[in-house]
Amino acid sequence: MSDSPSFRLIAAGVVLFLAACAPQNPVADRELQSYIDGIKAIDVHAHPLRYVANGAPKDSEFDALPLDGLPPFGVPYGLRAEHPQYREAQHALFGVSTTDTGAAFAKSLADARGKVIAEQGAHYGEWVLDHAGIETMLANRIAMGAGLPQQRFRWVPFADALMLPLDIKGEAARTPDTRALYPLEAKLLQRYLRDLGIARLPPSLDAYEAQVIGATLARQKAAGAVGIKFEAAYLRSLDFEPAEANQARAVYARYVNGGTPTHAEYTLLEDHLFRAIAKMAGANGLAVQIHSAEGFGAFYSPEGAAPHQLESAFNDSTLHGTNFVIVHGGWPRVDETMGLLEKPNVYADISLMDVLAEPGAMALALRKWLADSPEKVLFGTDAFDGGDAQGWEQVAWVASHNARVALTEALGGMMRDGEITLARAKELARMVLRENAAKAYRLQ
Repeated sequence: MSDSPSFRLIAAGVVLFLAACAPQNPVADRELQSYIDGIKAIDVHAHPLRYVANGAPKDSEFDALPLDGLPPFGVPYGLRAEHPQYREAQHALFGVSTTDTGAAFAKSLADARGKVIAEQGAHYGEWVLDHAGIETMLANRIAMGAGLPQQRFRWVPFADALMLPLDIKGEAARTPDTRALYPLEAKLLQRYLRDLGIARLPPSLDAYEAQVIGATLARQKAAGAVGIKFEAAYLRSLDFEPAEANQARAVYARYVNGGTPTHAEYTLLEDHLFRAIAKMAGANGLAVQIHSAEGFGAFYSPEGAAPHQLESAFNDSTLHGTNFVIVHGGWPRVDETMGLLEKPNVYADISLMDVLAEPGAMALALRKWLADSPEKVLFGTDAFDGGDAQGWEQVAWVASHNARVALTEALGGMMRDGEITLARAKELARMVLRENAAKAYRLQ
């Protein structure tokens, strides 16, 4: 019955009728796309490289937890250098071929990239932002440096090390991943202590919180920081539960002069210190970024990194003076994230999403979020450096391009369905690409 000519004719007629009835406005769609392409964005999450002169040591301060020391693990196609989107970026930025391959192409790309870097020198970072349509980039780095001027690059240092004042050998031994990562946190804490002129840990937890955590955050704020970043999901679950302060004090006192805490003891101390750090960050006007996404590492726990794990912390009334940002939007658990965005001090950025997800998939997530909590959605790139074939400038370009395509698709669909006007679509685009970030990070 369903294969009869008459049935097929009726079905085709219904499709044509529905298409004719759908509100189409290609002029408005083109105007929206042009408008979105012209917005100078605020990128709330990236890892730009500082300028390094020829012969100088490479930049090693772009991440507290670089993953190159982990055992081998797979990455999604969108993050692989062979993805065609990076070829588009290479052509747009350096004018190289979009079709050549092999060693000759690799050399031409390296030469073209090297030429631009040499020409721009310490202004290369600003050149990258200009070509990616980014006005300001929030830099997740251990420290800033040459070529990252504060008027274009704002600092977001790392906070995980402040949760780990005691011996980390027991925590590091849990997986091959953590064996590589925990020592990096211990090294960073020692750097923070040296910056403060502290030779040994204070004798009590209260003194540690005041003399190390509070002093470090105040120092970072004075140096231009606008937020702090937790990468804790690479180390443990994000379920930072309420911890009894006296119990945390007892754990610290028991091991501050030596010995290794049990996993339960360290978890309790971390739970307490996470909330202490977040509260002090808010008091200093610093937003708190928290990595939440699937991947990366052979022993990484996607469930432990899920957005819902953060609900207890977000519900803590003592932390309502702190703005939290779910970095990477909890991808792909965007529905979990959407529920958390209704909390007054919780935001989400689309960094990494706009690199590894196809624009159509990201548009679906954006449409959900924008229909529910439009003032909570932030643009970000997670620009990282993978060498000549996947440099941080290429990742920034790809993410900016994909985000604008996805945003145009999401807002265009809302317009065609009669949910918003063109004027409202433009307003929402400005909010996502820059205005929400200014609010979340208290940017001047």
